Amino acid sequence: MATVLGSVRAFFAQSAFAIDRENAGDVLARERLLDRAMGEGRFRKSSEKLRRGRLPAEGLALVARDGDGHVIGTVRLWDVEAGVDASGNAVPALLLGPLAVDPSHEGKGVGSALMRAAITEAAQRGHGAVLLVGDAPYYERFGFFAAKAAHLVMPGPFERHRFLALELKEGWLDGAAGMLVAAGRRLGRGELPKAA
Repeated sequence: MATVLGSVRAFFAQSAFAIDRENAGDVLARERLLDRAMGEGRFRKSSEKLRRGRLPAEGLALVARDGDGHVIGTVRLWDVEAGVDASGNAVPALLLGPLAVDPSHEGKGVGSALMRAAITEAAQRGHGAVLLVGDAPYYERFGFFAAKAAHLVMPGPFERHRFLALELKEGWLDGAAGMLVAAGRRLGRGELPKAA
């Protein structure tokens, strides 16, 4: 992770922000950022059903910090089962989201840096695929396309053309069909959501 984050820091040094792992002290800042960027409607999304009561995938909760160390961007990836394969075995994958950048820092490459760092880290950790619900014109530049998610569905309303997938390992989603199901670490009873 240090190599990935170091290269992202070096590449974006002129932009005065750095990508880092989220830590416990970032939780409140992250939640406030998500409220500003996405509003209360974010809790009603189908993706939220898969995240509720879970912790992000190990090492895959990232933040962008400005030169003063303030959180100006966030992205998290979550363990899911992407339907089943032809033999009926669950297909492990990641669900990306939410990705958010403080409105005062939009257009500075923060979102792109977070995406690239998250994808690189997920690949280095051996994950096979990443899914998300988002704007195809934005996410296609990172390799996400609707075709790979064509036989998968979200647990609730979603727009088919916005349901996208990126294979980190070629052929990972071949034959995968069915509904996404939450997987991975559960949030402990009475435990506050924390950094991964």
